[in-house]
Amino acid sequence: MLPTPRALLLDFGGTIVTSYRVTPFEPGFVERVHDLIGGVLSVDELKSELNRADAERGAWRDSTDEQIELTHEQLWGDYVAKGWPDAAREAVLANARDLTYAWARRSNWKLRPGILDLLEFTVGRGLPVAVVSNTRCGAAHRDFLDDRGLTGALGVQIYSDELGYFKPHPEMVFAAARDLRVEPADCWFVGDLVHTDIAAGRRAGVGAAILMPDGEISSVELDPRPDAIVADGTELLELLRTEI
Repeated sequence: MLPTPRALLLDFGGTIVTSYRVTPFEPGFVERVHDLIGGVLSVDELKSELNRADAERGAWRDSTDEQIELTHEQLWGDYVAKGWPDAAREAVLANARDLTYAWARRSNWKLRPGILDLLEFTVGRGLPVAVVSNTRCGAAHRDFLDDRGLTGALGVQIYSDELGYFKPHPEMVFAAARDLRVEPADCWFVGDLVHTDIAAGRRAGVGAAILMPDGEISSVELDPRPDAIVADGTELLELLRTEI
């Protein structure tokens, strides 16, 4: 039996929306960068550079103990455009925020099953909900949720690029709990990844860390172990109903 929550904290990609972890660049994005830098790199070269930078960023995130998030300028200056001609590097740095937004936003994001019913239930019960998400650009997530009329159902949205830390750093959870005026121990934290979401919940001392995988997961990946596993928003709502 899980403790009764006073707040619900939800990851974004893989939890609120289907994550599409291997997603092609949005149409026109690479061409936009190509034009911005005056064509000094071809479109194919830019795709390779962006993929390289993304892989290097991921490797760095897996290896660092500090979990201090990159700024948009660091992402482009230190990862994407390192080694580029000075003029090209300065061009992307001057447009780092807009380019990061365009890189983060996905037209194929879809709400996972049961999320709308879940948020209708939490609003009706007066149970505050926060989004707690690692992302290149939180503004892209905010706009997606606002476009679907969900902003009013959320008490706060905490994004790594805005806060300056990324999960599993517990400050992501602490910040959400502070803004909702609850203790972490009174929160359920729900996410799709063990090594970021469940780990962040454990480090912050949440009342329950719940895994909602977006796809298959093996038992060897369950370290740290979640307090519960649900398939989607529908099962999460069923679990919530039993504890409130």
